[in-house]
Amino acid sequence: MSAQKQQRMLNRQPEIVIATPGRLWELVKEKHPHLSNLRQLRCLVIDEADRMVEKGHFAELSQLLEMLSDSQYNPKRQTLVFSATLTLVHQAPARILHKKHTKKIDKTAKLGILMQKIGMRGKPKVIDLTRNEATVETLTETKIHCENNEKDLYLYYFLMQYPGRTLVFANSISCIKRLSGLLKVLDIMPLTLHACMHQKQRLRNLEQFARLEDCVLLATDVAARGLDIPKVQHVIHYQVPRTSEIYVHRSGRTARATNEGLSLMLIGPEDVISFKKIYKTLKKDEDIPLFPVETKYMDAVKERVQLARQVEKAEYRNFQACLHNSWIEQAAAALEIELDEEMYKGGKADQQEERRRQKQMKVLKKELRHLLSQPLFKDDLKTKYPTQSGQPPMLKPAPRNGESALSCLSKQKQRKPKPTTKEQQQEQQQEPQPSTSAN
Repeated sequence: MSAQKQQRMLNRQPEIVIATPGRLWELVKEKHPHLSNLRQLRCLVIDEADRMVEKGHFAELSQLLEMLSDSQYNPKRQTLVFSATLTLVHQAPARILHKKHTKKIDKTAKLGILMQKIGMRGKPKVIDLTRNEATVETLTETKIHCENNEKDLYLYYFLMQYPGRTLVFANSISCIKRLSGLLKVLDIMPLTLHACMHQKQRLRNLEQFARLEDCVLLATDVAARGLDIPKVQHVIHYQVPRTSEIYVHRSGRTARATNEGLSLMLIGPEDVISFKKIYKTLKKDEDIPLFPVETKYMDAVKERVQLARQVEKAEYRNFQACLHNSWIEQAAAALEIELDEEMYKGGKADQQEERRRQKQMKVLKKELRHLLSQPLFKDDLKTKYPTQSGQPPMLKPAPRNGESALSCLSKQKQRKPKPTTKEQQQEQQQEPQPSTSAN
């Protein structure tokens, strides 16, 4: 954000300053009048402390803390440290555990290292509000096991079946961009949030996401911490996070302030190891419930998604060709040279091939538009015979009764048969079984 605007705000001499370490240290070095006299600082609060003091992150914070720990500063200053994953301890890799003089870090040792880095003196008061599982009680966790190329199918199925405010996390910006293009082709207009966006665009998308009740936000882990968006109903981990801390913070975007929320992980074959590590660190039961999927709709979902993939790939290829041609033309104009047709990508190089592609694209788009105009979730036909009017009965959208993903999951748990005792099993075996006859 604009440093000049922030300087003007500091000129009003606010009593509370909320800042990122980098910008704060920059303003301190520039000797802004309001930040020049930090001797009177009464309270220092460090949020997301586990991330702040990680090696290789936020070097400015170390310099800031070193300056504040000087004896000339207020000795009565209170330092408060917060984090949802401060007490999580990972098991060290096997290659390190075999070495001599290797100390096993527990919760107390981890807190000790943190206090040393922050410069706390004496015996600080530690208040631990985290549960053993590290996630809140109102969060329902579930999963879907699938192949990598099926993740798009289950994501589209979930977004269509359970509308609401949904936050979808992926590990890379390229994945976010691909998903955004695919969902737009499928008439779902998602918002995006990642590190390569301008701050104004990030804030605009966040405001829109918080305002709309039925909205999808595709985000990398820049959105995993610090966002308090009301009534986020679902968090979908399109890719399993790399660490348990990231999983806790991602899932913490929903089920906030005693509200209920759902966390859904799409687990591919290469995600299984990461999934097991996360649940071992969090001391959770690995067998979290599978999310119920009505498989009868998956053929229709697959048909739509496969068509959308073809359209999205063709549009992306055309977009790349336009970018390339524009760059070539600008470079040629700057050098004052003429271009050969071979240097162009797409239509200018081979017009006949391009016309064939455009024709094929129109056919694909028309077919996809027809599919999208039909209801995805339909009632099953009662009979395969035509009605008295000579026409087959009309397919109607399946009545959903506003059922949420959470209520659907709770119904599945209730349907599970309760285990019977040995005596009940013996009684059932002794009872005469009703005979069946073929019609």
